Amino acid sequence: MTFILHVMKRLYCYILTLCLLMAAWSKAQGETARPDSAVAHPIKVSLITFYPGNEVFEVFGHSEILVADSTGSYYVNYGVFDFNSPGFVSRYIMGETDYLCAIMPPQLDGGVKPGRKMVKQDLNLTPEQAQQVWDMLVWNVQPANREYRYRHFSDNCSTRPRDVIEAALGKELDYSGCHYVVGTTLRQVMSHYTRNYAWEQFGIDLALGAACDTVIDARTHTFVPLFLMHALDSIAVERDGKMVPLVSATTVVNAGSDDGIVMPATPWYLTPMFFALLVLAATIIVTVLDWRRNRVSRWLDTVLFAVAGLAGCVIFFIEFISTHEAVMPNYNILWLQPLLLCLAVLPWIKKAGGVLKWCHIVNLALIGTMAVVWLSGLQAPNAAFIPIAASLALRSLLNTRANK
Repeated sequence: MTFILHVMKRLYCYILTLCLLMAAWSKAQGETARPDSAVAHPIKVSLITFYPGNEVFEVFGHSEILVADSTGSYYVNYGVFDFNSPGFVSRYIMGETDYLCAIMPPQLDGGVKPGRKMVKQDLNLTPEQAQQVWDMLVWNVQPANREYRYRHFSDNCSTRPRDVIEAALGKELDYSGCHYVVGTTLRQVMSHYTRNYAWEQFGIDLALGAACDTVIDARTHTFVPLFLMHALDSIAVERDGKMVPLVSATTVVNAGSDDGIVMPATPWYLTPMFFALLVLAATIIVTVLDWRRNRVSRWLDTVLFAVAGLAGCVIFFIEFISTHEAVMPNYNILWLQPLLLCLAVLPWIKKAGGVLKWCHIVNLALIGTMAVVWLSGLQAPNAAFIPIAASLALRSLLNTRANK
């Protein structure tokens, strides 16, 4: 049944795309025969904003462009993707995810859920500007042009409508008057929207580098649909020598909370911080006992450093092999790096005591350097990183004493 619905949805989108192309062609023919056709058949352009949803890929909200005229209404969506497309997962891991621009009628758009707020902003465009929007969208939905390489911060379902609007107006807009601010850096903005999703936030802070901790300008903020929506409300455009609001009317299409329909916050006993503190507590207990008895619990080191080393492999891959944006430089590679796997294996190798000691000394130095990075603000840590880093440092400190 799911497959059938998926095929029907795609077929319906193709049909509507064809209708849009035919409507655009007929308009172009009409303009040749009658120059005032744009006035006779005015085009109305609106920005549609969806507030955050309850799926992981919906937590930042969503934007679409609505184009309406006498022939009908067309919701143009730049956020279409297919989990079932060949190689989707592998390409996503590599940062090579391709999204589509498609026509999404309301009855087929899965973003409209009960309680998920949806707002329509009618844009104050001239007939020529509205026609230009129409032409750009017609070009974008064609099979040869609809696919684009998705970038979370610079090329997504929000920045694409922004670019279309700016192209129609003939200039970049000034978004500095927008008062909707949830953070001054990319990491702070993302932390705001993932505040109820502790593990997602943990993963983001692990994978994204120092580039996320620099202050961003107002236009960069428009990668968030809600910021773009509020920003358009603050912008005025010139009409006949007068400044008028870019947004002529705002309508709440689907009522709901301003917080969206995000999932409840992760319970404290299931958060990364809780598990990190458990690891630190266990590490302190075992380390104190080892210190008193002048021994090393190799099993703990193997488990602890193996997990940390595997995390380091993931960070290394994301930073140096994948093409995701804002992942370099990622200073987490200092305290979580693949070489920690050696500290999981060397304790079980005879006559490796000297090498093991120096590896732990290097590890202590790297963790100390990471602490300086965190304190300097060069790259902000997730709070759960600190207990984990402290656990690794404690075990390295113990090993430098035991291998004298």
